Amino acid sequence: MRPHIEPFCDRDEGFKHLRLPNFASGMHYKMLSFDGDTGACSMTVQFDGGYRRTPGFAWTEMEMIIIEGEMQVGEKTCRKGHYLFVPAGYAMPEMTSPKGCLALVMYNTGEPSHEESTQHHPLAQVDLYHDVDSYMDIPWAMGNVTKPSVAAGCLIKLLNFNPMSQAMTFLYCMTPGFYQDNISYHDCAEEGYHLWGTSWMMQFGDVPTGGYFWRPAYINHGAFASEYGCIALGRTDSKLFNHFHYNPWSTPVQNADRSAARIYQRDPLLYKWAFSEDHNHPHGPEDFEQTMLRRGDEEGHDTEHKSDGHTHDHWHGHHHHADGSEHQHHHHDGDSTHTHDHD
Repeated sequence: MRPHIEPFCDRDEGFKHLRLPNFASGMHYKMLSFDGDTGACSMTVQFDGGYRRTPGFAWTEMEMIIIEGEMQVGEKTCRKGHYLFVPAGYAMPEMTSPKGCLALVMYNTGEPSHEESTQHHPLAQVDLYHDVDSYMDIPWAMGNVTKPSVAAGCLIKLLNFNPMSQAMTFLYCMTPGFYQDNISYHDCAEEGYHLWGTSWMMQFGDVPTGGYFWRPAYINHGAFASEYGCIALGRTDSKLFNHFHYNPWSTPVQNADRSAARIYQRDPLLYKWAFSEDHNHPHGPEDFEQTMLRRGDEEGHDTEHKSDGHTHDHWHGHHHHADGSEHQHHHHDGDSTHTHDHD
């Protein structure tokens, strides 16, 4: 699992020589994020002038976008903004860079590898390979690919989509003067790299060219702004859903509970199947926006009786006890009582 990395700017780090079995010399890298379990990683890679890599494939899915310079991939010249999605086992032709180039390279499902071959691996999903000049050949589209949507002025170009997990890779831009005043989090991990320009985020201030983040699920981020605009590459590892709110102090645990509460409220049978274990709390998980103290609650207003017409002494319907103590849940279907010991 990759840790939360934010804020980070690769311009503040020096390049290191990349020395791995079967890899050609002339590669230098800056590690942006790394999964210690699988070896998956995202790197900024500088290819020296005269770089040459033999035909072959990786044992892991790989994505790359050219930031500066040119890379020759077989007969195709890939310039600034060119994006490649390479499935595991897909044999790439010879790759050269006569004058050198800078690229963002992401190995998604395992550690970087290169096996010399002119043939695809028999199990490679060769039909998934694609490459495109993302700057010149794809128009910008409105950023409202999910509902609820980001504010107007954030545009995207979809580069890759996994129909099973709904993971996405995309370019996004904030137009000059962009501003969004709310806070958001997602049920998926999110990654971003500033290819050009600067944006501002409430938690960290300015995110410049070379700014990067790997953000696990349920981490608050925002509000956002960009005075002069920016272009960035973004990725998610599953379906992107925007949970918007205005509580900058909520924790990832509270955000996850709120997300589960939304499933419970929308589809209680799905929630029961997905989340319940020995028993289900009578009111489901907590949505902090529904239970938080609001302005005016302390002024003598009736906060005991909520809009559903029931009296709520506690959201979960039972008392919390100190760690290590014993407590009981009393159920009304007879006189049955069961006891839980908390360690």
